[in-house]
Amino acid sequence: MKIAIVKLSALGDIIHAMIVLQYIKKNIPNAQIDWFVEEKFVGILENNPHIYALYPLRLKNNKCHVFKEYQKLKTISKQNQYDLVLDLQGLIKSALVARILSPNCVGFDKQSLREPLAAFFYKTSFHVPYEENVIMRNLKLTCKALNIDIPDIQTKEPFLFSTYKSDIAPTLLVITGSSWQSKVYPKEHFVTILNALHVKSFIAWGNEKEKTDAQFICDHTNATMLPKMSLNELKTIVKNSQLIMGADSGPTHMAWALGRPSITIFGPTPSERNTVTTAINLTIDCEKAINARNINKHDFCIQQIDPLKIIALAKELLPC
Repeated sequence: MKIAIVKLSALGDIIHAMIVLQYIKKNIPNAQIDWFVEEKFVGILENNPHIYALYPLRLKNNKCHVFKEYQKLKTISKQNQYDLVLDLQGLIKSALVARILSPNCVGFDKQSLREPLAAFFYKTSFHVPYEENVIMRNLKLTCKALNIDIPDIQTKEPFLFSTYKSDIAPTLLVITGSSWQSKVYPKEHFVTILNALHVKSFIAWGNEKEKTDAQFICDHTNATMLPKMSLNELKTIVKNSQLIMGADSGPTHMAWALGRPSITIFGPTPSERNTVTTAINLTIDCEKAINARNINKHDFCIQQIDPLKIIALAKELLPC
């Protein structure tokens, strides 16, 4: 059975969708699964034994490439003859990609989407409430489309893979940035946390603003700033870490995917929707109701989260 998954972006959302791979293969061992993704995020999917082929696309913020990419998709469609295409993104853009790849495409119904018109492109659509946990949304849509049982996600196995080797093994890995500034925890608070914990800490960063924040933290603590890393390199560092701490961002969500302890700090996004809490994967948030359909990107409530509460959580998870 040839299956294509469309999940273009962003990093954390792709990680939350990748969990479906292992359950597809457990139920349909001979399935050939291809994945269509924005080019900049392809590294998070590389080396995954459950993916047959990766197709990086250039659809974001560059209209000059869009027509060429859609022509490429038509060629891929003819070559591969997919039995089923799953659109786990749920946007008009991704729905169009799914439809070009195969008329037998499946997605969320219009009541379950932020862009309801996307459902127009699907041959079959299923209702999974938009407000539901995003990881369970991906699993439920996949299982309904393939007529398989919805699994207990506590049985998941680690699902990020890298060939990169490193001797760097942080006791604490801090992720300074996120896609919105309102999701970024203040660097001054991280200084307070690191100076209280006194453990071997490393700071990861991805752009110049994050590098500046990382340097500030290192200047005021004994932490070490990592060099800029590829996604494959970062996967290895996360796997080597005893605790990962950061905002609602892709690099922080790598911890859950790899079965590593983590503390995810939530601001304007709903913690109960955007991750899964386990005995070793904890969250802390602004303790207020957040409407998933009406996120306020200018809500900086994350700045009010007391670093002392995060220190207490970290002490629960760090080795004695």
